[in-house]
Amino acid sequence: MWLCTLLPVLFGCPSGSAPSHPTAWLLPRQRPHFDRPGDIMVGGSFSVFRFSNSTLSDFTAPPAELLASGVSQWGYRVAQSFVFAIEEINRSAHLLPNLTLGFSIRNSGDSVHGAVHETMSLLTGQEEPIPNYTCQHRSPLAALVGDTRSSLSVSMARLLGLYRFPQVSYSSSLPSLSDKIQFPSFLRTLTSDLRSSLAVTQLIIHFRWSWVIILAHDDDFGQQASSLANQELSPAGVCIEYTLHVPSHESLGKIEEIAQKMQKYTARVVLVFLSNSNFQLILYGLLDTTVSGQVWVSKGTLHMALALAIPGISQVLHSTFGLLYHSSSAIGFPEFLGHLRPSQAPGDVFIKKFWESTFDCTWPHQSSPVIEGVQLCSGNESLKNKLYPFQEVSKIDAAYTAVYSIAHALQDMIDCEHQDGKGRDSQAFQHWQLLHALRKVHFKTPDGSEIMFDANGDLVTKFAIFQGQKTPEGVFHLAHVGMINPQVSSGNKMMVHLKEDLQVPTSVCSESCLPGFSQVPRLGAPQCCFDCSLCPEGQFADKKDMKRCLPCPEEQYSSHSRDHCLPRTELFLAFEEPLGFLLASVALFLAGLAALVLGVFLKHRDTPVVRANNRTLSYVLLTSLSLCALCALLFLGRPSVTTCLLRQTTFAVVFTVAISCVLAKTLTVVLAFRATKPGGRIQVCLSPGAPTSMVLVASSMQVVLCGLWLATSPPFPERDMVSEPQHTVIRCQEGSGTVFLCVLGYLGLLAGGTFSVAFLARGLPDVFNETKFLTFSMLLFCSVWTTFLPLYHSARGKATVAVEIFSILASTAGLLGGIFIPKCYIILLKPERNTPAWLRQNLQAQQDRQSEILQTRCLPRSIPHNFVM
Repeated sequence: MWLCTLLPVLFGCPSGSAPSHPTAWLLPRQRPHFDRPGDIMVGGSFSVFRFSNSTLSDFTAPPAELLASGVSQWGYRVAQSFVFAIEEINRSAHLLPNLTLGFSIRNSGDSVHGAVHETMSLLTGQEEPIPNYTCQHRSPLAALVGDTRSSLSVSMARLLGLYRFPQVSYSSSLPSLSDKIQFPSFLRTLTSDLRSSLAVTQLIIHFRWSWVIILAHDDDFGQQASSLANQELSPAGVCIEYTLHVPSHESLGKIEEIAQKMQKYTARVVLVFLSNSNFQLILYGLLDTTVSGQVWVSKGTLHMALALAIPGISQVLHSTFGLLYHSSSAIGFPEFLGHLRPSQAPGDVFIKKFWESTFDCTWPHQSSPVIEGVQLCSGNESLKNKLYPFQEVSKIDAAYTAVYSIAHALQDMIDCEHQDGKGRDSQAFQHWQLLHALRKVHFKTPDGSEIMFDANGDLVTKFAIFQGQKTPEGVFHLAHVGMINPQVSSGNKMMVHLKEDLQVPTSVCSESCLPGFSQVPRLGAPQCCFDCSLCPEGQFADKKDMKRCLPCPEEQYSSHSRDHCLPRTELFLAFEEPLGFLLASVALFLAGLAALVLGVFLKHRDTPVVRANNRTLSYVLLTSLSLCALCALLFLGRPSVTTCLLRQTTFAVVFTVAISCVLAKTLTVVLAFRATKPGGRIQVCLSPGAPTSMVLVASSMQVVLCGLWLATSPPFPERDMVSEPQHTVIRCQEGSGTVFLCVLGYLGLLAGGTFSVAFLARGLPDVFNETKFLTFSMLLFCSVWTTFLPLYHSARGKATVAVEIFSILASTAGLLGGIFIPKCYIILLKPERNTPAWLRQNLQAQQDRQSEILQTRCLPRSIPHNFVM
């Protein structure tokens, strides 16, 4: 049923009821044409009367009579724009002032047969044309304007190209017509379909539509246009969800199948490369489906105009976009049509049938009686009230620019002859001369439009963008919303200019990834279908829909939202911050405490407690512990070359001295109890200089290792960008890791040996419990540094420095407190125990208690007299 409502639009019938007169009539054997004489003639081929299929010749016999099936409202108006342009040129005092242009308008009948016949008739000047024979009894024919459909123009162009006869089409947009090898004399006042298809792809790219459907004919143009769209859209990140090929013949079954398929697709934008009729059939097929809110984009605006005329189409169309090539407008042409009357155009053989079709009336005939109820044509009707639908895009003045192009080419050719001094007859020219001038023509029409042709004979033009918009009253209308200029391009993209307040919907497979996220392609899906993933630490994405995150510069880090980078701040354990101040205070306190203990020992140097177990080693040990506490200060503050060189080496040497002193003390106790023979080897080891030598030898080995370290690959300041994402950690790089491990390994070996010896000697009798205190202090020392290793490797940034300082101070405090605090307690708080009398009394009592225990052991029965030195 809906096809019936479509027929008036497709075949040019006026809206409303069908005409009461017959829609087909016989034309005389002599084909009708509208001629007007002039000095130079311009031919025009227009589809005014359409021939029915039954009248098309099979070329086996000449047709007897022609059956016209209808009047093209648009075709006749275009023919009148041809007449209007010639009359305007003839009135001009500047363009061809000494010549009068005449014309001969022929009806091609919208058929290849009719177009070729009329072309031959124009070339030969005969009603029954004979090829390669021209009647000379007429004014010269300059060029031919026409035709409408590309299939007609192709047949005409092949014939005219043989004679290099200029042909200017006003409506044929087939891309192959740009081929100057096949069609050397063809020009057109519009662009090719491929050029407009390229422009419409730029519109899709500009609107950032990345998920589209293509509807294309299954003919050569549809294949070329869809292929071109893919080539242009794919590099721009636009994905084609599906390409649907519609049969060129109007197959209702196939179109219904396509309408069903479109319900399954998710893309909201449909790119159309279809004929007007098939486009309307697709829309009608979608009216009863669940498809809604689609945006239709076409290379032409007539699609839109026809679509908007369909009742109830708003449920299918959310919006439409179409392009209209920008050409000149015939100023005054609507008024010219408004004053058109059959009585004022006696030579116009087409006007009466056009009048009947337009005003739904019949001309009275003298031989025919008047039929009741049939409206008669008076000839005084006005076309002012019969405007062609969608005036802004219908281009009913399409032939206007073509006529002006020919006139300016004639003018340029005449001017060139005069400049050369030849001054020959203006009517004596060759067609190839006019064709040469026509290709190079460059002028402005009365409305100010600039007209010129490119190397392919296509009009160099811009594209106006029209959008089908819905008014508050619910009526769709076409609104001019922008312009595409192919001549002004950025890279390979045409410049698109749109109104600022234009609102367009979106069509994407996946929602855009916000800044801070990157696209992660979905497995097996097109590139437009993706998931969004937050950028990892140290990377950022400052734009939407970034394919991958970018790394921040070395001196910067990514923000929490990962959409920009922030400058890093330098990080080191400074004296001024609370932790640094606390550690520095503890270091100074321990150093001061060690110095205080040393002062106490020096003051009471002749007492038994101080003299016990080599007081010289005690002095060296206290001095080294004080330096151990102070070396922690080297780890505080901004690392420099000097502090990096001194930091680990000072720590290693002074701690080696301290551990060596503890080892010497421990061995002294053990050897003192094993020295049973006077003058033996063990007795020699208990000489006053032996412990000092042991300390010097053990420390010298560490000094050699540190010297080798500094000589080969010394520590140096380093900017660490990895440990703390938001900070640049200023730290000391240890240089040679192997030598550094050797230094620490030697210190650890020394500490482990000292602890082992002290642990074995913990049960030896001792008045002042020296071995127990040495064992306890070494237990603290080893526990601290054993705990230090995992903490040091798991800590980051300045925490590593803090862990090392804490370990230094804790082990220093352990040695200082474990060995010397008990002695200071006796010296300062129990002075009665620090006398020779108490010592002798305590030794005698201890000997009595141990006598029975020592009988079964190979140990001396009395405490060595040389233990107190």
